[in-house]
Formats: sequence, C-alpha cells, structure tokens
Amino acid sequence: MTLERAQEKLAKYGQEHVLKYYDELSEDDKRSLLAQIEATDMSMLEACLHKEELAKKGAITPLSAMQLDEINANRESFTRTGLEAIRAGEVGAVLLAGGMGTRLGSEDPKGMYNVGVTKPLYIFECLINNLMDVVKQADAWIHLFIMTSDKNHDATVAFLREKNYFGYRSEYIHFFKQEMAAAIDYNGKIYLEEKGKLSTSPNGNGGWFISLQKNGLLELVHDEGIQWLNVFAVDNVLQRIADPCFVGATIKKDCVVGAKVVKKNAPDEKVGVMCLEDGRPSIVEYYELTEEMMNARDEKGDYAYYFGVILNYLFKVADLEQMMASNMPLHIVEKKIPYLDQEGRPVKPEAPNGYKLENLVLDMIHQLDSCLPFEVEREREFAPIKNATGVDSVESARILLEKNGVEL
Repeated sequence: MTLERAQEKLAKYGQEHVLKYYDELSEDDKRSLLAQIEATDMSMLEACLHKEELAKKGAITPLSAMQLDEINANRESFTRTGLEAIRAGEVGAVLLAGGMGTRLGSEDPKGMYNVGVTKPLYIFECLINNLMDVVKQADAWIHLFIMTSDKNHDATVAFLREKNYFGYRSEYIHFFKQEMAAAIDYNGKIYLEEKGKLSTSPNGNGGWFISLQKNGLLELVHDEGIQWLNVFAVDNVLQRIADPCFVGATIKKDCVVGAKVVKKNAPDEKVGVMCLEDGRPSIVEYYELTEEMMNARDEKGDYAYYFGVILNYLFKVADLEQMMASNMPLHIVEKKIPYLDQEGRPVKPEAPNGYKLENLVLDMIHQLDSCLPFEVEREREFAPIKNATGVDSVESARILLEKNGVEL
C-alpha cells in the first residue's frame, strides 16, 4: 500500500492521526505500518456508533440436547456414517491455538505447556494423540488447520516442527494466523501501540473462518473436498476431535452444525449454554442467565438450561460460506488498552480505556438454521486448562487424564 492510498483509507474513517509519527519512522517501520493499515478492516469501527443495539438479545428459550442414552442406542450407526465421511476426506479439523500460557505462568504459546509429571506431555501432544485415535480408527488422515496469532505464530510452528508434529503427517497440517481488529478509544479512534504500530487484538473465536479464508486455505478445503470442519479450542486436553459418532449424528440428523455439550455441574457453572434465541439455535453466556432461567426445569424435572458448551463444534462448510457473504455480528468489549499519549509516551492504563472488537462462535451458530447439541461424558471429554491451580486447572486436568488412562 502506498502512503497516498493509506491516507485516503484513513480519511474515509476519520483515522488520519494514525500517521502522526510517520515521518519519524525508519523505512522498514513505514512499510510495516502501511501494511497494517491495508490489512485492518476499518468498516468495523462504524459499529461503535450504535453499540447499544449490538448488545440486545432476543427471546431465550430452552433447546434440548441429544443425550447419552440416545447416542449410545445409535452409536454404531452414527459411527459408521461418520467414518464414511472421514474416509471420503469430507472432514477437517481446526485448532484454535492463538493464546499464550500467561495464566499458567508460562511465556510460551499455551499449546506448548507441559502437563506431564514423570515425562514431557504437552497440550499440543495430547490433542494430536486424540486426533490420531480417529486417524487409526478410520485408517485415513484428516487435514488439521492450526490457527495461531501474531504473538505466538513463529514459536508454535517452530515447536511443532521440532517435535515432528508428534507423529502427525506434516502434509496434513496447515498453519494460519488469526486476523486482527483495531483497538479504539471511547470516541472510536484507533489507538497507537507504538509510533509505527496500531493497537490491535485478535478478532475473537468467531473470526476463525474469515481468518482461514483470508490466509488462502479455503481453496485447499475446496480442493480436498472437505465438507465439514470440526473447530476446537487448545485448552481441553481430553476432547475427542473429528469424533466419528459426533460427525455421523450431525449428518444423520440433517443439521448444519453440531455442538458438543456436557451437563453442568451446577446451575451457575460458568459455561455458555445451548438455547434458542428467537427460535434459532444460539448460546447464552453464563452471566446472561437470570436466576429464574438457571433454576427452570423441563418436563422431566431436569434443568431446562442444563447443557454447557465446551467449544467443540462441527460446521458444514457450504453454510459457513453462505453466512460469511453477509456481515458477522460484532461484539464490543471494554478493555484496558496500552497506548501512546499525546506526547508519544507509552501508557499502561489501570482501568478500561476503550474497546476491542470481536466476532464470536455463538453468533455463527445463531446465524445457521439447525444445530445438534450432542452430549458427551464430562469426565471423558472435558478437562480444560485455564488456571495453574484449582478449578479447570493443570491439577484438575492431570487427574482426569490419569482417570482416562493417559500416562503422565
């Protein structure tokens, strides 16, 4: 991008201040800043003008899940259908691995964290081992797309190459960076993190498909005949990936998205819950559940909002592409954003001072026509690592890994 084109783009969105220090920059830093301006979607900034509208929820009602008894009764049929799709090359997997291990006391990408006790066992290794179970069962390799971030891309790629992808065939592994969104002040002006760098943040867990597309990998998806993408987060070391039974159930029920869910361990557990919003599938966040909703019961006497999502979804590619033809809903999140003050000095705020812009998976589901909430056994498929100790921690995950026969 030329300086003139950058000036035109910035003027269109009232962001001319971004070039305030341009003449002070080195030639490399000038090129870097212009490239960042070119890559930044500034049309998103206009959403801040009507942010109150974005936060509105529709009417929330319960959505029943396919529960374990029904799954077990049909497991053989579901699994057979899922294996047929995998062997036909119709199923791919997408690992969301853009985060760092900061909350675990690590400066490395989260997937590099070692959960082993007597030997090294990394989060990435656990996930690839789980996927390898299906590769062996199907006798067919599955394309694995790994989404990284600006912060951890080089380290992630180097680590997995060094470890020879823990035995996974390299030609079936594809890396791509998550797209970034500009961080803004309360007046909608983009912050500068440095004199030659915009302040940005990842575009949310719902930005994975547009990031895959912008990195040129959707062409590979088409070329390989992949019709389904199983999207999953890096921090759950027990989750089953490209699970044939889950794939088959979603296909046989003629749904365009499947969502793995677990029974909540308490009505107020901090997990998003499958529901209907204005009659369409959606996810209601735990902090949006009223006391009445938390304690509501269905006709069987079970909690009506009983099934929490574990960020393991199966999406039909064709429907994702149709959905992406229109704009994804945007979430505006108040955050503490480091910035340069009027004198060009770096500031680390102690209180929120602006907004970050995100797309979320829950909106992807709400924009699609049908969803199958698919129950899994909590102790067999849900061992998230969010903290160093306590609930959803390295400690609790190690206990569950051992219970499932994983040698630590």
